[in-house]
Amino acid sequence: MYLAWREMLFARSRFLLMGLVLGLMSILIVIISGLTSGLVNDGVSGLKAFDADVVAFEEGTQTDSAFTRSQINLADADALAADGAVSEAAPLGLTIANAKNQDGVPVDLTLIGVLPDSFLAPEGLPEMAAPESRKADEATSTPHEVILSNSFEDDGMKVGDTITLERLNTEFTVTGFTDEQRTFGHVGLAYTPMDVWQEVHAGARNGEAARPEAYDVASVVVARTVDKPEVEALSENSGLDVRTLKESFNSSPGYSAETLTLTMIQWFLYIIAALVTGAFFLVWTIQRAGDIAVMRAMGATRGFLMKDSLGQAIVILVVSIFLGVAVATAMGFGLEQSPMPYLMELWPVVTGAITLFIAGLIGALVAVFRVTRTDPLNALGENR
Repeated sequence: MYLAWREMLFARSRFLLMGLVLGLMSILIVIISGLTSGLVNDGVSGLKAFDADVVAFEEGTQTDSAFTRSQINLADADALAADGAVSEAAPLGLTIANAKNQDGVPVDLTLIGVLPDSFLAPEGLPEMAAPESRKADEATSTPHEVILSNSFEDDGMKVGDTITLERLNTEFTVTGFTDEQRTFGHVGLAYTPMDVWQEVHAGARNGEAARPEAYDVASVVVARTVDKPEVEALSENSGLDVRTLKESFNSSPGYSAETLTLTMIQWFLYIIAALVTGAFFLVWTIQRAGDIAVMRAMGATRGFLMKDSLGQAIVILVVSIFLGVAVATAMGFGLEQSPMPYLMELWPVVTGAITLFIAGLIGALVAVFRVTRTDPLNALGENR
């Protein structure tokens, strides 16, 4: 790479400009990957926290907003749990609600109804009152308490605060917070006992009992499987629409649109990187055609010239991408502390950097291929 190093030193301003462009693209790739991870985490971190393998919806439920559209019977959870491929299963209720705290400040939350003794329930949730202790025309005596996602604590809420649901006037007391962020559709989770959720879901006002059949329903069944989940077999055996946990992410509001948009932007950046890198080395190859012709006339092989030219591209790509990723990573740690939904993850950053390097190398390879076809007589001129 003797010639390559000499050229980079001689035309350093051009190579620095090219490196700056690639570095800025690297920063964009890392920032966008952080935004993608942040939006995904802000949209489905509550689902990830279930630590489950499959989610069973009502048969025929559309993918979009399936969690709020689905309605299953509690007996369906028992039927799914009885399947030999399932290690444990628990019903879950989900309702997105508008509320206000004791100061009248609006609070948006995703009310999650769970059985306090199930694997879905956070520690500290109150026990449910025995069903037989409740009369037909009475509301449940289970305490109206909620355990909130820690994102609410970051917003200033504390244990002992009260939350009142709009329209129903149902009041909840905050008794704790989760250890990590748990959100659904960018709205924090609020865990409450299943029978309390059932009354809210049925539209019963504060202190009123819901209709009897309301105490037998939930939104979905969340389950853990013994081995790799076979969703088709589980769906056929249970009569439910069983999906893997990752597939259920598509039922989070805006999840598909957000991830698809940001992924498309990333791929456009890869294409632009390939075109910009290829254009730079194409112009550079044309400008140095005379030097290449002299080296060919002196006996330099095409392989030697190809390795020399590709070496330039590799050095520029590696240095530029490394510096760009380093700058973007430093910026990312600051962005994680901001209200922006940003999350630094190693694998998306590494994948983006490698993909950008490959895209740039392909663009350079197409341009540098011109070196192998250089005819010294044509480049120098037949009269020279």
